[in-house]
Amino acid sequence: MSANIIDGKRIAAEIREEIKRETESLAAQGVRPGLAVVLVGEDPASQVYVRNKAKACEELGFYSEVHRLSAETSQEDLLSLIARLNAQADINGILVQLPLPKHIEEKAVIDAIAVEKDVDGFHPVSVGNLLIGDDALQPCTPSGVIELLKRTGNAPAGKHAVVIGRSNIVGKPVSILLLREHATVTICHSRTPDLPAVVRGADIVVAAVGVPKLVKGDWVKPGAVVIDVGVNRLPDGKLCGDVDYEDVAPVAGWITPVPGGVGPMTITMLMLNTLKSAKAAHGIA
Repeated sequence: MSANIIDGKRIAAEIREEIKRETESLAAQGVRPGLAVVLVGEDPASQVYVRNKAKACEELGFYSEVHRLSAETSQEDLLSLIARLNAQADINGILVQLPLPKHIEEKAVIDAIAVEKDVDGFHPVSVGNLLIGDDALQPCTPSGVIELLKRTGNAPAGKHAVVIGRSNIVGKPVSILLLREHATVTICHSRTPDLPAVVRGADIVVAAVGVPKLVKGDWVKPGAVVIDVGVNRLPDGKLCGDVDYEDVAPVAGWITPVPGGVGPMTITMLMLNTLKSAKAAHGIA
């Protein structure tokens, strides 16, 4: 018996329709969500992400600005642009595309974005609010993972979730969100002894470690939900996740493909954060 496939494209499309309807309702009140994306340098993958974000804004009726800066842009000039966007009333969300050139300090840039416009959910205040359970704009990929679980009838409450990876972008925040959804959470990493045995005890597995096809079929409890956040390019140019899909799919109850699983959710949750920020800026519940 093969696992049910969690179709991230379909679920992302559902959420976008909800965002679109709400955006139309806001337009009747004279409110239009606005997102500014800043790209420093010529990284090809980043350019694709930025184009996709601008396209999503257009499709949903958002106002958008894309600021393309040369790789030689100074940190001072970048921080000056962020300060201007912080003060700009028609911009509700600011996203600086990572990675940045080596001469620019990532933390200084993240810290400079106004918390209420931090649609990536990376600002220390956003992270602190996430940890203590206060309202916060949540990191996009982790919140997308939670939506995939809930919208497929796999609510985390009462389940044992194992997260492989402890990055600030996915591993740590998705662990906190799973806790907030009342899962019992184990975080694994490179120094976890007997990783397969730990994973085997999970009802929900979230793989976010950046190792191609790490998770094998004999690591997974029969019927478990497997969420693959990894995106890795193989020598032949094909994409694969951190989960060995062909090996795990016959064992799991539910599984995300790569591509087409978690990926489509990330930009969608970014749009949702921008919508939430716009509503908060105008005092709309």
